[in-house]
Amino acid sequence: MTLIDITAGPFNFKARFEDQNAAKTCAKFRSLLPYRERIIHVRWSGEGCWIPLGELDLGLGFENHTSHPAPGQFLLYPGGISETEILLAYGGVQFASKMGQLAGNHFLTVVEGNENLAALGKMVLWQGAQAIEFKTP
Repeated sequence: MTLIDITAGPFNFKARFEDQNAAKTCAKFRSLLPYRERIIHVRWSGEGCWIPLGELDLGLGFENHTSHPAPGQFLLYPGGISETEILLAYGGVQFASKMGQLAGNHFLTVVEGNENLAALGKMVLWQGAQAIEFKTP
């Protein structure tokens, strides 16, 4: 099991790479580490936060994709009918954009710190964008 450290706002998480089901997505994301950005609240999807990546082309297709991630699952939408993005579910999510329902590659799952997911989501909702950093332990 390969883990990654994530700091989002004041919270720390550990997540597992989903190498068996999303090998290409995991490899591409590893090539970006350490990765720092800001996370904002989703607009259409429900209880989730996202990192908009605009027109960034990561050269990925779909693998291990879903529209209904469980809390603690990260999806990477490789682009297409909507912009490229990373989504973190902290509660009920139906992944969507102004273009309609989307499916993203489930590539990370939080394994430590799950008790802080809802607090992070509410902080992002009510206080705005928060810094997020992904790095190897």
